Amino acid sequence: MKIIIYIFVGGGLGSVMRYLISLCFVNHAFPLATLFSNILSCLLLALTLFVVQKWSFSDGVRLFFIMGFCGGLSTFSTFSHETLGLIRSGHINYAISNILFSVLLCVWILYFLTKKL
Repeated sequence: MKIIIYIFVGGGLGSVMRYLISLCFVNHAFPLATLFSNILSCLLLALTLFVVQKWSFSDGVRLFFIMGFCGGLSTFSTFSHETLGLIRSGHINYAISNILFSVLLCVWILYFLTKKL
């Protein structure tokens, strides 16, 4: 039960951070808030994986950051919804750019930053 509370609190804080980021990127045709949130989440995930590898943390603290905070901050469902909206509104180039930037950049970040773990 204690681990569930860690994940719950981390997810709530990550979601609030996601909302605050969205306030910084209003009125853009390209979904910058989601892209930024997902990139930041991948950077924090890589950092967390690095720190967890170097030092010993409890499962609760590890899951607070990895599953909770990073899970609440990143948002695949919003990415999918916004990409579909771009396609439906005729912004095919934005949709393709969003897919390429989001997927390739986030995977590259995790690969590059965790390849020495």
